[in-house]
Amino acid sequence: MIIQALNAYYERLAADPDSDVAPFGFSRQKISFCVVLNADGSLHEIVDERRQIGKKAVPVSLVVPGNAKPSGSGINPCFLWDNPAYLLGYKVDDSKPERTRQSFEALRDRHLAAEEAIGDEEFSAVCRFLQTWNPADAPQQPTLVDVGTGFGVFRLRGARQYVHDRPAVERWWRTQIAAVDPADAETLGQCLATGETEPIARLHQPKIKGVWGSQSSGAALVSFNLDAFESYGKRQSVNAPVSERAAFQYCTALNRLLASQQRVQVGDASVVFWTEEPSPAESLLARLFDPPRDAEDATLRNQIESQLRAIAAGGFPPAFGEKPTPFFVLGLSPNAARVSVRFWHESTLGNLVDNLHRHFSDLKIARGPKDFEFPTAWHVLRETARETKEIPPLLAGGLMRAVLTGSPYPDLLLTSVIRRMRTERNVWHVRAAVIKACLNRNYKKELPMALDPERPEPTYHLGRLFAELEKTQEDALPGLNDTIKDRYFGAASATPGSVFPRLVRLSQHHLGKLEKALRLHHEKRIQEIVGRLDGFPSHLALTDQGLFAVGYYHQRQDMFTKKTVVEPAATAEASPAQE
Repeated sequence: MIIQALNAYYERLAADPDSDVAPFGFSRQKISFCVVLNADGSLHEIVDERRQIGKKAVPVSLVVPGNAKPSGSGINPCFLWDNPAYLLGYKVDDSKPERTRQSFEALRDRHLAAEEAIGDEEFSAVCRFLQTWNPADAPQQPTLVDVGTGFGVFRLRGARQYVHDRPAVERWWRTQIAAVDPADAETLGQCLATGETEPIARLHQPKIKGVWGSQSSGAALVSFNLDAFESYGKRQSVNAPVSERAAFQYCTALNRLLASQQRVQVGDASVVFWTEEPSPAESLLARLFDPPRDAEDATLRNQIESQLRAIAAGGFPPAFGEKPTPFFVLGLSPNAARVSVRFWHESTLGNLVDNLHRHFSDLKIARGPKDFEFPTAWHVLRETARETKEIPPLLAGGLMRAVLTGSPYPDLLLTSVIRRMRTERNVWHVRAAVIKACLNRNYKKELPMALDPERPEPTYHLGRLFAELEKTQEDALPGLNDTIKDRYFGAASATPGSVFPRLVRLSQHHLGKLEKALRLHHEKRIQEIVGRLDGFPSHLALTDQGLFAVGYYHQRQDMFTKKTVVEPAATAEASPAQE
């Protein structure tokens, strides 16, 4: 289903004249320089094709014949584009000059062999250049030193298009793509993605690039490199027969998604998404999953916030298009020379928005003015570990699956957040929101977003009591660097029986330092909470530790929330002064 959906997305892009997607047999490459020739094939100049973006020179992206530069130790010349070693027989600080010479000769011979069949004057000029060019003259071209090992192409002086874009060259190249010997039975088979009988791809090209943490040269989504993975005498990717055309299309579509705004990073997973038909949701969902807090465009920032609020309120943003539109999400993670599928989800935009609404509702909790109103998946994962590399790989996929499908949150999410909370002896907005969401969705606790003094669970009130004891200490000893939270929070939330008796005795000392009105205020609040407890249990289970944390957070937020004063209702009776 993944390959079929990506193939359909490629065909959608190919049908759009504005998409500029590479057709089958071609690829989009980063070009750094251009060899400009005279009509007789002599060199005019070598120009730097890179564009200056800020302080960095960035190669231009061009559609060229063939797939990505073949890897390996063999001599693999491309057609009308390549690096300086192949195009010009030159390599900066060359440690293997003989190999460089052989690379240039291989490219030259390949082009000369095609000259008569192509029959194009500009292509013939390239052939004359390759025949007469002396690689020893390359060091005189300063541009080659700047571009290093970047790719180059050919163009004639005064021409508006590159030689590889000439109609005669393109027609000939397409005949080479289609030139497959039907008698060669091993190259033909039924494609799993299309159902058509076509040449089967031995390697799925172009390689997948842009998956965070994978090899920079690209990785494979489908590959077989050991005999143990093969069966029925079939070799390599013939074990999962996908035609060369389908392989090219799904790889090209996936690379396009990974390089677009339809991609977010969640933990170690590179997540891409798309719709079956063109929809405004494709350009908006990345910002909804990970909205930029420092967006310079105030209009964009306001648009994102309004859409998030509409979803949180249970509405469907009109900008998303139609609710029944099919929607796809694919999460990929690095795995040596391959990429592994972390998760795959098919749904509709309407179903997606419903599940996002449920997720936002589960996370909703009282917050301060500077806290995130809508914590993203990345904010949630960041609370499970000290560093990004410590986030459990499976957790990102499990979290996204829960958000997108409405299924229970991973058990590891609650465990990880509570463990970090106890280790660091603190609970703040995102942590409390995650704990509340897990308890509500996975354990049906129905915790509210703000303080609920009438809740039946004693462990919730234990958290409230700890917050009140901490506030009493803070009022009694202003400017204190370490409070009871910094010393006892972890133990109090896990083994309250060993800590709370000591804290209650300590609170008497703190109450004695307060002026009468404030002391009575704290005594009343402490007594109200203690009245809901039957004692201090020796140990708390994981869910009870979560209730403790939410109770503590709710109580702290309530302390600093400005209360609305309700004025007494006016009566019809006249006051004595009026009589």
